[in-house]
Amino acid sequence: MDNAAPHGAVAAKNASSAARSRGPEAHGVSATGSSRSGRNGTFSTMAFPDPPAIRSQLADAAERHAAGLRSGDASTKPQLERLARVVLSDCNQPDKYLGYVMVLLGNLTRRDQFLAVPFSRRLLLHPPGELATTGPLNSLLKRAEQLGYQVLSAEATHDVLGRLLEGRVDAILGLASLEDLERAFDHSVLSGVASFAVPLPLRPPVADDLEGSWLTDVLETQVSARVQEPDGYLAAMRAAARLFREDFERLLPRIHSKTPAAARTPLGMTEDAAYDWLANGGKRFRPFITLAAFDAASGGGLLSGSKADGQPFSDAVCRVAMAIEAFHKASLVHDDIQDDDLFRYGRQTLHRSHGVGPAINIGDYLIGLGYRLVNSCRGELGTDVASDIIESMSQAHLHLCDGQGAEMAWRDHPDWSLTPADAVQMYALKTSPAFEAAMFAGLRLAAPAEGYRDTVTEFCRELGVGFQIVNDLGDWVGDSNNKMVAGQDALALRPTVLLALALGAATDAQRQEIRSRLESEVNDAEQLERLRGLFAELGAFPAAARMVVASRARAQALADSVQPARLRQLFQFLLDTVLPADQPIGLLLENGATADAAS
Repeated sequence: MDNAAPHGAVAAKNASSAARSRGPEAHGVSATGSSRSGRNGTFSTMAFPDPPAIRSQLADAAERHAAGLRSGDASTKPQLERLARVVLSDCNQPDKYLGYVMVLLGNLTRRDQFLAVPFSRRLLLHPPGELATTGPLNSLLKRAEQLGYQVLSAEATHDVLGRLLEGRVDAILGLASLEDLERAFDHSVLSGVASFAVPLPLRPPVADDLEGSWLTDVLETQVSARVQEPDGYLAAMRAAARLFREDFERLLPRIHSKTPAAARTPLGMTEDAAYDWLANGGKRFRPFITLAAFDAASGGGLLSGSKADGQPFSDAVCRVAMAIEAFHKASLVHDDIQDDDLFRYGRQTLHRSHGVGPAINIGDYLIGLGYRLVNSCRGELGTDVASDIIESMSQAHLHLCDGQGAEMAWRDHPDWSLTPADAVQMYALKTSPAFEAAMFAGLRLAAPAEGYRDTVTEFCRELGVGFQIVNDLGDWVGDSNNKMVAGQDALALRPTVLLALALGAATDAQRQEIRSRLESEVNDAEQLERLRGLFAELGAFPAAARMVVASRARAQALADSVQPARLRQLFQFLLDTVLPADQPIGLLLENGATADAAS
């Protein structure tokens, strides 16, 4: 279950044809143009100024009024909105251009940081499809490549994240619609990546749309300045990735597989396979949570640019973060065996490549590594801290086994009266404990954390349940990085929320058809398409999306209540990363459900 990733750190995401088809209601803006209340609708109007003269006027005015933004911390949405209204008033332009001006002002707050990044470490992220291969966008992309930019489609989110975490990319020039730029704003600021946004119209762009001096100057300008590591969450993400790329052998020295020859011996093979599985694959999201929570609870500052050269965390903190990943990777090995999954991290699952028996043993070995890593820190952390962290991890392990055991028991003896509440309980036990253990470990490393226990537990429950439902929706569109086979959960007869929702809405005849198709030994494309059609007819996809929205709302209320501010900011970042507000809608559209059903 390693699909949760901080993919929102990129500066912009594309405006796909599906997003355009949703209409304004799906973006937090009503059909009348007024903003909905809530966190995800701050751009009350997001019209693209078609006349080049208006764009030039707004850009010049934004430049004049942005001096204050450069000298202080004034890059939050409310502050940008206030100044954008001043710009619009100065230009005598209507509120419908508010979002556009906010993007311009946000660019100005980050322009100096962006321009200090060498061309070779900048990434231009463009919309996918024909727009990028023809017309003015194509010319822009070719010019960027000539300058040395890395150029990728916004669909390649996994590749973007990999380049960010490896330190190959320090700045992103994102081309997207105003709606997508708005959704990316918070993550761009919080992650610390140097970003510059290019608003695109919803129609195919023409040359005039891309010829503003503010774009040309930024695209082709590089200033001499020391490029510091980002001081937002990207620094913590890179620190987590560095544990397994650069610090791994030092923090977790090998015993039986120190040389290639030793790794091939019967005694060395298990350690070598376990180390390879732990060191490679995945986005390191759970170790990131531990490091970021520790930094937030410690008062921040460990990840500032001046201190982020090398590893900013102590070895003890790093080993605890590695333990979190060891437990997670162990659970994946066993989960893949139990579900007979074919692929993980773009390669064969361990039981497919090594055999079931060795894979079980490798998973058990990873559990032992996790406890050894935490125990090795007692001297630096103190026995009380190590004991509390081990207790939290062991409790998470037990909950995970309870949830997985319940799922396997249902699969062996299906109860066709399955309800959404039954499925959610299994989800909470299977998915939430890993988030909870990672968060609690980071907090406990910094200080006594019992005061946060209930909030962390409830927040991670909503996060985990929502994430798992999104994962269920995603299963019907396939996953090139993990499962690769669309509808695999249905074929494996798993008690998903989608199945429970379909059963609850079905007639006796429909319920019998669902059951017979799931119990059938024929699992071909036609069978899957009929199941997909039944789920759609019964409203399972939009109903599941509404459950995600409800989980997100409850998690939002918990995040808003957290103190201090740095920790509240982390909760918000995790929420926006794991459960992006617009994600269920996109999955519904890909599954053929209607936008109206999801609104």
